[in-house]
Amino acid sequence: MNSRIKLLKISFVVVLALVAIRLFYWQIIRFEDLTVRAEDQHLTTIKTQAQRGNIISSDGYPLAINKPTFLLYGLPKVIADKEGVALRLAQVLYPKVKSQLSPTPGIDDLQAFDAYKQKLVDDLSQNLYWVILAKDLDINTKNEIDKLGISGIGFDSGLSRYYPESSSAAHLLGFVGSDALGDPKGYFGLEGYYNRELQGVNGQETLEKDAFGMPILIGKFFQKPVEEGDTLVLNINRTIQHIVENELKKGMIKYGAISSLAVVMDPKSGAILAMAAYPNYDPNDFWDFPKDSYINPVVADSYEPGSTFKVVVMSAALDTNVITPQTPCDNCAGPVKMDGYEIRTWNNQYFPHTTTTETLIHSDNTGMVFVGKKLGLDNFYKYITKFGFGQSSGIDLQDELSPSLRPESQWSNIDLATATFGQGIAVTPIQMIKAVSAIANGGKLMEPHVVKEIIRGGKTIEIKPKVITQVISSKAASETTQMMIAAVEQGEAKFYALKGYKIAGKTGTAQIPLSGHYDPTKTNASFIGFAPANDPKFAILILYEQPSSSIWGAETAAPTFFNIAKQLFAYYGIAPK
Repeated sequence: MNSRIKLLKISFVVVLALVAIRLFYWQIIRFEDLTVRAEDQHLTTIKTQAQRGNIISSDGYPLAINKPTFLLYGLPKVIADKEGVALRLAQVLYPKVKSQLSPTPGIDDLQAFDAYKQKLVDDLSQNLYWVILAKDLDINTKNEIDKLGISGIGFDSGLSRYYPESSSAAHLLGFVGSDALGDPKGYFGLEGYYNRELQGVNGQETLEKDAFGMPILIGKFFQKPVEEGDTLVLNINRTIQHIVENELKKGMIKYGAISSLAVVMDPKSGAILAMAAYPNYDPNDFWDFPKDSYINPVVADSYEPGSTFKVVVMSAALDTNVITPQTPCDNCAGPVKMDGYEIRTWNNQYFPHTTTTETLIHSDNTGMVFVGKKLGLDNFYKYITKFGFGQSSGIDLQDELSPSLRPESQWSNIDLATATFGQGIAVTPIQMIKAVSAIANGGKLMEPHVVKEIIRGGKTIEIKPKVITQVISSKAASETTQMMIAAVEQGEAKFYALKGYKIAGKTGTAQIPLSGHYDPTKTNASFIGFAPANDPKFAILILYEQPSSSIWGAETAAPTFFNIAKQLFAYYGIAPK
């Protein structure tokens, strides 16, 4: 009997211990996890989308804003005729969204319509109270669906990105798409580079709900306020942008080029006043264009600059005092032979004892070989690095790439010789205009910037001009400028020069490397310069890829440059003298 009572007591103690251990497990060890799971069941969180900041030109025009859009939802438990509703909705929605749908190989438009309708049927057949049927619908589509009078569907209002200028400045702006989670995200250009600032911080409301999912008015309530996105005010001038785009598009058609680009920069501040490239795309309908059209060639494509690079090399030689503007050339009487190669002038004309200034006027390759010898590889490499080649320009655009420079130890005599006239060296257009703008700015190299101000919560943050370095002396910059003026007034583009204005500039014609050799019939034709030369307000780079009417920069890029410059003089109110 005693043994039974003892066994019963032990059993009772064991049971109590097990209960205590179990309670300890649930109430202590699993407490936080169970609390979270319980709150998930009776708390609901509603995300409030922050409004994306606007992008505005320097003269006050909106370039990227938000417009009202609508999300279409359905209530599966309310809709009985799912096939009929799906058909009626598909007839309105499919023409609007078919360009955004991923194409399926081997099916025609009718089959694609049926597939889209079936997707709506599947969405409405889910065992849910509420399902999303379509996003980012405009007001006209919403009105069309409202006229159908379908019960069991509804709309939530929202915002989507809109570009009032359509394809204007598309490469500069970029666009807003969706990330992997379906949230809006900026891609390319300013939208990509400043995505964090533009998108703001979403807010959220957390409230308690009952068993039917309805809010409990006296229940728990937590709120995180929305932080709206910043507004960007650009250095881009809408008037200048339109001038550049109009002239560039006309020139591309007239000269039969594969592609074209132009940049206008304030050399004193580094402000980008205009930037354009063709072919381009419409960021409102970016999905209708090939993906390679999104890349901005001004900052992401490299090319061999040809004779426009001569002014950079000349300024370096002047800065090191190895030449003066009047130094005579001692190897310009004929072709220069070097390392088994023969270097000729572009027109096979030679000028014995030509000066360095005349070397730029005639765009004489043999004269540049002479300057390169005087400068030497060490100084050449040092200066092109100081000018910013081989490294990012620092511009505030997402897709910038920089072609690398070969290590100095890998350069030969022929490499130095050809690089002095811009062959065998790769640059980007933004690097090129940045470097030449330093000559215009008394030798000060500026960091290029597209954004002028950031407006955040009522406060304005100014993006101040940034001097990178004094790359050459003001004396060398002034001497190079005078040589560039002579090149405009006496060189091969003199017929297009504007009377009454001092313009510093240089043509460029570079053969395009293909499969290890240069094709003499295919060139990149360019012109770069700044004006007024004595007090520059703008620097311009024009580049045409493979123009068919003429391979020469003097006959293609130069006329476009002077057409733009003429209109900019009028815009700035600069009268001829």
